[in-house]
Amino acid sequence: MRVFKKRLDIENDVAVLQKQNKTIGFVPTMGALHDGHLALVKKAMAENDVVIVSIFVNPTQFNNSEDLSKYPRNLDQDLTILSNFSSEIMVFAPSPEEIYGTETVATSYDFEGLEHEMEGKFRSGHFDGVGTVLKHLFTITSPTKAYFGEKDFQQLQIVKKLVAIENMSVTIVGCPIYREESGLALSSRNKRLLPEQLKAAPLIYKILTQVKNDFGTKSVTTISDWVSQQFQKEALLTLEYFEIAKVSDLKSIKRKQKNTNYRAFIAVFAGEVRLIDNIALN
Repeated sequence: MRVFKKRLDIENDVAVLQKQNKTIGFVPTMGALHDGHLALVKKAMAENDVVIVSIFVNPTQFNNSEDLSKYPRNLDQDLTILSNFSSEIMVFAPSPEEIYGTETVATSYDFEGLEHEMEGKFRSGHFDGVGTVLKHLFTITSPTKAYFGEKDFQQLQIVKKLVAIENMSVTIVGCPIYREESGLALSSRNKRLLPEQLKAAPLIYKILTQVKNDFGTKSVTTISDWVSQQFQKEALLTLEYFEIAKVSDLKSIKRKQKNTNYRAFIAVFAGEVRLIDNIALN
């Protein structure tokens, strides 16, 4: 398995691959790899000649410096996981300086309002940071396809918008949420949960599943009130937001309309650890 730390080194290898007309699948990660990441890698390997995985904790997408400092990092462990999965993977694990140069700042993007919904309301500047780092990473790796999990569904929609804004040729592939047997969506942040929090956290998916079951027969207000009540009963989990939104523009709704696709989105704190999830409703 080849591991690249320098931007120029991987760009040179990518240029060779392009001359050979190789298709490149790209899986961007912030490390702390788990089976959800490996599911993306597996799909990328099935659909491309070469797969590149990036491991980079991007400072510009954290609006909370403490969250950035506590984000789990173990590059050696991540490399072992990837090498055991496939020795053919290329890994790009740069420093911030390799990505941003001397000034680690985000570009301000207009994602046509997508950036102001849900996560955008609670994480100021987050999606500017996401867009900025992905523009750099897409430029460096020149992927044919890039793979993202639907757990970050809002991010997935914004990445598609980014590609259109920057006129990039990469195809964005959304992949189903990978869950533990309990239903808890896999996340690198799960590693920070205390045992009792980890036991309580599957309530998030249990509630989303019930929301999906009730969506056809109950009003949005009734469902939202019920969700709030469920979290008031669970001392270890604190609801930050719950919204039912249109898939097309991610705007939250009060009433349902015919011939419209909806998704339920949720963010919950377990102590200091912030967990997000979502589910398709129709």
